[in-house]
Amino acid sequence: MSGSRPSSVSSKASVGRGIDSSKSTITTPQIAQNDHTTEPTTYRPGRVAVTGNEPLPAGQEPLTMITFAGFISPMTANIYFPVLDAVASDLHFSISKANLTLTTYMIMQAFSPTLYGDFGDAAGRRPAFITSFVVYICANLGLALQKNYAALLVLRMLQSFGSSGSLALCYAVVADVAVSAERGKYMGFVSAGINVGPSLSPVVGGGVIGQYLGWHAIFWFCLIYTAVWLVPYVLLVSETCRNVVGNGSTKPTAWRTRPKLRFPNPFNTLRVVFNPDLGLLISYGTIVYLVFILICATLGTQFADRYGYNQLQTGLCYLPYGIGCTVAAVVQGSILGWNYRRLAKKMGMTIDYKRGDDLSKFPIERARLQPVIPILGLGVLATIGYAWALETTTHVAGPLVLLFVVGLCVTGSFSLVNTLVVDLYPEAPATAVAATNLVRCLCGAGATAFIDAMLQKMGVGWTFTFWPLVVAVFSPIIYVLMTRGPGWRAQRKARFQRERERERKEEKERLANEELFEGSDESSAASVEKAKEGEGEKRVEDEKPVIEGRKGESSSS
Repeated sequence: MSGSRPSSVSSKASVGRGIDSSKSTITTPQIAQNDHTTEPTTYRPGRVAVTGNEPLPAGQEPLTMITFAGFISPMTANIYFPVLDAVASDLHFSISKANLTLTTYMIMQAFSPTLYGDFGDAAGRRPAFITSFVVYICANLGLALQKNYAALLVLRMLQSFGSSGSLALCYAVVADVAVSAERGKYMGFVSAGINVGPSLSPVVGGGVIGQYLGWHAIFWFCLIYTAVWLVPYVLLVSETCRNVVGNGSTKPTAWRTRPKLRFPNPFNTLRVVFNPDLGLLISYGTIVYLVFILICATLGTQFADRYGYNQLQTGLCYLPYGIGCTVAAVVQGSILGWNYRRLAKKMGMTIDYKRGDDLSKFPIERARLQPVIPILGLGVLATIGYAWALETTTHVAGPLVLLFVVGLCVTGSFSLVNTLVVDLYPEAPATAVAATNLVRCLCGAGATAFIDAMLQKMGVGWTFTFWPLVVAVFSPIIYVLMTRGPGWRAQRKARFQRERERERKEEKERLANEELFEGSDESSAASVEKAKEGEGEKRVEDEKPVIEGRKGESSSS
């Protein structure tokens, strides 16, 4: 916004919740300006719009809520693993049919964010989150009550459809509220929720709830967790999507008259993948993700077979992995922020924490990817060490310590890559993250399908030596992105500007045609009305002689 700001806001703006703006001061988070616009103002639904001279911490309420929301999708996927045998036994079907519920879940997990990402970028984060989790709650209710295989299969797919879209929306909210200089830090907090899910949920689901309360109880747990999250989100958290609230000064209710809503288009996600820099980045991030998910998927069975652990003990073995993931998520934000400031200082650039920085003149690829090299290098070595510690069945402390390092370095590197995905596609961050999710989930579904065959033929030592070596072989992608990435990014920005200019021109022509059409309608209506008036006057004139003649006849008679 330009010009002076109003010092007060009319109390009439405070509607919907009975809040008197004259008696209360409402502070709301500011929305980031995607690195090139003006200082923001945020409108909280049902409350007054508030301006501020100093930027608040980037969206405290939205970021706190999405940190807990990010836990839901990976929790849902992994909480089911430890109770798989119990489900198959209780419902009287084979393990192969039980595995089919995993496969269909992951397929839906790949495609769901492509719809929610596009929907969230067009309609807003709030309606997308609410729709996603209402579907998820209904699916969990059905799963907690069902007692046959067909219902389990269908409802697990519906559960995946409801929960999986939240991942893209979580990262998109960070892009909405945090400028590039601070985005890495807040990405770390969001990644903490996302990374803890695969590690902690087997402990909660299989180790505690499943063993003592039964497998139906894990779905009640998922339902209650999400419902407790959804209520304060609906009541307290502001809309952040820039397509809906602009720089924060637009009321979210105005979206019905702003962008024209359309059915979510999953093909918008494919457009992201076909960008050369984003395609390479997503591919490399997927390879790193495979190391993470394959270790997580096989950890329980490996420790149970080699150390004779029961279900609860096996679940507890996930804790070092989960702790490493959590530490990585928190520490990585500080690392990214430090490297961003270091490069900015080296270039003589002053960081703008209010309006954001012009990334067209800043090597954001280097700022995000430089820390990946040493961190992921250590993660590759730790993964190989973990593989041979299990192969030789050393003391359990050895693989557990290495699991912590793997969670810290491998998972941390994957989160760093996701941060850059959002930086490179600020026009539609939810769609960009959905593209990442689509590729990694499809590849993850394929890899988990044959990982058991690899373990049987190659052994755990060579299997988990192979995957980190694949990461090392493809690591030159990092150098390609740091050197050629800025050029690709500039080309994409120029293409977007041309498309926007064309859209503006088409919209201007459309409005001009509508005004011309309305003007012609008004002119035609005026002509018709004038003609009718003329006919009426003529009719009156024609009737006058008749009436006078009749009067004369009457008088003469």
